[in-house]
Amino acid sequence: MYKTVGLLAHVDAGKTTFAEQLLYHTNSIRQRGRVDHRDAFMDRHELERARGITIFADQAIMSYGSSVYDLIDTPGHVDFSAEMERALQVMDYAVIIVSAVEGVEGHTETVWHLIEKYRVPVLFFLNKTDREGADPAAVLEQIRQQLTSDACLIHGSLERGMDETVLEFMAERDEAWLEAYLAGHADSEQAVSVCRSLLNERRIFPVMYGSALQDDRIDDFLGNLELLTRTEHNESGPFAAQVYKIRHDSQGMRLTFIKIRQGKLSVRDEIVYTDAAGEEKREKVTSIRLYNGDRHSSTDTATAGQLIAVTGLTEAAAGQGLGAFRQRVPYELVPALKSKVIFDKSIPAREVVRCFRMLDAEDPALGVVWDEALQELHIHVMGTIQLEVLPQVVTARFGFPVTFGNPEILYKETIASQTIGYGHFEPLGHYAEVHLRMEPGPSGSGITFVNACHPDDLSVGYQHLIGQHVTEKEHRGLLTGSPVTDVVITLITGRAHNKHTSGGDFREATLRALRQGLEKADSRLLEPFYEFTIKVDSDLIGRVMSDIQQAQGIFNPPEIVGDTAVVSGEAPVATMMNYPAELAAYTKGRGAITLRLNGYKACRQYEQVIAAKSYDKNADPEYTSSSIFCSKGKAFGVPWDEAERYMHII
Repeated sequence: MYKTVGLLAHVDAGKTTFAEQLLYHTNSIRQRGRVDHRDAFMDRHELERARGITIFADQAIMSYGSSVYDLIDTPGHVDFSAEMERALQVMDYAVIIVSAVEGVEGHTETVWHLIEKYRVPVLFFLNKTDREGADPAAVLEQIRQQLTSDACLIHGSLERGMDETVLEFMAERDEAWLEAYLAGHADSEQAVSVCRSLLNERRIFPVMYGSALQDDRIDDFLGNLELLTRTEHNESGPFAAQVYKIRHDSQGMRLTFIKIRQGKLSVRDEIVYTDAAGEEKREKVTSIRLYNGDRHSSTDTATAGQLIAVTGLTEAAAGQGLGAFRQRVPYELVPALKSKVIFDKSIPAREVVRCFRMLDAEDPALGVVWDEALQELHIHVMGTIQLEVLPQVVTARFGFPVTFGNPEILYKETIASQTIGYGHFEPLGHYAEVHLRMEPGPSGSGITFVNACHPDDLSVGYQHLIGQHVTEKEHRGLLTGSPVTDVVITLITGRAHNKHTSGGDFREATLRALRQGLEKADSRLLEPFYEFTIKVDSDLIGRVMSDIQQAQGIFNPPEIVGDTAVVSGEAPVATMMNYPAELAAYTKGRGAITLRLNGYKACRQYEQVIAAKSYDKNADPEYTSSSIFCSKGKAFGVPWDEAERYMHII
């Protein structure tokens, strides 16, 4: 039985040490490494060993009982949380490591929020019980208050029986078990089976505890993990898989890591998927690899439930479905900052862009953009730690140095009113006309395309092409050139020519219609907001609330628990992005803050931001709001405010 289990935690909760113990106890490694000794099996990259943190989501294989486990060790630092989210999508189970000393911390709450979204069954392990100040009972209560009231403490090994408190906990959540329990007909095997079902249905979350460093209760955890987890994968159905991550080996070979959800896969099999442009691709698998840390073995076939790496796929992206699996869930953790890549001009820009495109394939959150007009390369980042790590990654991988400019806020634009955009493209020998209705969409919805065009007006093939051009990339707004979001774009009608129309003509007409509609709409600038939770000594709560007000944020009434105050709320990223360092300074490291991107809202200082960006909407080489018409064999341009009366469709 194949099981994919992910390890997640706040940084320094002992996650990698816990992983080392699991691998050692299952004879997957001969010697246990330690993060502080820089020899941990799962932290195989020099950067990870030097910094003592997990940066990349790596995997290992271990066998225990009747199961083969693919173990994924995910990053615990918020700057690399996008890597963690990509891994979540292929997990059968997640194990959240919580320090029995520090308790539920900021990133733990972010992890839980994502696990709720992806509906992954969870087991908890309260680590560091050997440390002074450890209080598993208090941390269990934190989990119940801050994460889930369905957390259930399990003492020791379930093979030796189940505590009465656990049996009662289950009875409160399962009527059939309640009847059997009250009648005295329940045995230990049935109790474990019911607990397993409740875990899979996410109605119970087992909590165990011990010390990974001291190898305390790791055997109990492994035995309980084997008893409580079970997967069912259909090996006989048509091939279906999901891409988990993209990597490149030391020779530059592109590796596509996938979780097979159904069926089987063999070398030389053809995989069907849809690329970023919406086109169907068919590519043959040239090799299948099973990765265990930095080592791999080759195999000719793989089956449902396995995590594998394949070569031969050139454009499949992380999160994408393959074969019969077409589902793709948008990522929630997205960067709110961008930075300019600074490199030596003696290095060809084309080579730098090529290297960053490889990094972009491995981490889609980077959003690498090359501005041809300015000859500048920009990336999106989660935070400053990521900017410290990336230069070392680039130097180690590609052999040239880079630095980065100060991170800037990623703004977005939307519209506040409905409008209709018209685009016409008719130079000699070409023809396309597009009419688009544009209206405000729900917050956080991005760009939504709706097709209301009748096939009698325009062939279905051209309609799909227009939809593809609307959604294939981000479109720049008129205020600052920032991406347009939260807009519903409806294709009303269009027109083609039997002889002169080609596919590229509709791209031109569509982009012109979009731009012409924006010219007439009431555009608004949006800025990103953080949702925050701040924990400080109660005597500092006044300082915290004053700081939040100065940052133009809002907060809920503080909660005082003993000597600790907790305040939550939201504030603009622009005013809060440097606050963690300030908080650490005046609390002497005792304060804790969690920042999670909470969407975009109306920009407060929009006039200053627009002025600072100095975006010239009429000088953008990729966009124009004018249309091109043809008369008497001669093409002529018509500005956006006159184009509507020239349109051929009334």
